[in-house]
Amino acid sequence: MSSFWVSCVFRRSRFLKPSLSLLLSGNNKPSNPILNPKLNPRIAKLTNHDRWVPNSEQNFRYVWVASICTTPSQSSVEKETSSSNEKSSWIDLYLPRQARAYAKLARLDKPIGTWLLAWPCMWSITMAAPPGHFPDFKMMALFGCGALLLRGAGCTVNDLLDRDIDNMVERTRLRPIASGLLTPFQGLSFLGFQLLLGLGILLQLNNFSRILGASSLLLVFSYPLMKRFTFWPQAYLGLTFNWGALLGWAAVKGSLDLAVVFPMYISGVFWTLVYDTIYAHQDKEDDLKVGVKSTALRFGDSSKEWTTGFGIACISSLALSGYNTDIGWPYYAFLAAASGHLGWQIWTVDLSSRADCNRKFVSNKWFGAIVFSGILFGRLMQ
Repeated sequence: MSSFWVSCVFRRSRFLKPSLSLLLSGNNKPSNPILNPKLNPRIAKLTNHDRWVPNSEQNFRYVWVASICTTPSQSSVEKETSSSNEKSSWIDLYLPRQARAYAKLARLDKPIGTWLLAWPCMWSITMAAPPGHFPDFKMMALFGCGALLLRGAGCTVNDLLDRDIDNMVERTRLRPIASGLLTPFQGLSFLGFQLLLGLGILLQLNNFSRILGASSLLLVFSYPLMKRFTFWPQAYLGLTFNWGALLGWAAVKGSLDLAVVFPMYISGVFWTLVYDTIYAHQDKEDDLKVGVKSTALRFGDSSKEWTTGFGIACISSLALSGYNTDIGWPYYAFLAAASGHLGWQIWTVDLSSRADCNRKFVSNKWFGAIVFSGILFGRLMQ
């Protein structure tokens, strides 16, 4: 094929006229006398019909070769797509430039963490409602705002403690503190601002809830260190993220009914072990290089079997919590749907695909919504 094009170029160079700049230049003796029409009268007598013109087959071959040479690879397309998705974040489109780094530090563009933190609170508040009544919507609004602030504070603490590790992990190297957009001092200042707002929400609750809520800060501040010491940081995250299952009931009742809230709290821990193990499979190669631990590395190829066991324990604990509060039958119907969703994500996830792991992880907001709907209708029909 290459010899064909070389011959075509040579044949064309023999018969095409030299450029006008060459004829008008001071050099009247071109380097190749064959190209000079004065020395080779045959060139002047040639018509367009006599010159070589590629036929349709040759044109097709040229276009085909050119398309192969200029078609981007799949990896480059994926990179361009991911980068365009990052650029299209609402933070970059609508927030002032000075606020963008802080919003990304609080993960405001990734609300799944707020949903996962808020759902156990909503479960507990709704379970604490009197039979036949709707839950306290003011309390739910307070806990929703609190989940947003506490999640942002937790992410800030995580990024401050992990800034050296984040630089070595592909998924986290562009985080504001790791990339240098914000200094550690700016991160600490922002953390103080979030905690101050969170304190304002905590003071709206009863005294028992204030003490219970403040005690969760020990878990929030120590969680980022767990991946350095144990293969079970996901279990510790479960203890942290599901504290709202205890706090929501206490905010409504002023005390804890352990027969109801403790099984709910444990179910949330097992739920976290499911979704965060799937999430951890995104970073398992980088975690090995950096030297941090996770349940994804601990379970390896047996991750689906382990998460299946955690899912069964989660659903069983939720059923026990509902049984102990004499909730209505719709709760168990929704619980069956929630177990189906949990089984779907466990057995269909491709643990070798970062994109699929992230999709299954994000889908857990619907699991939380299904359980909440079951508690709501179960209470209304009790």
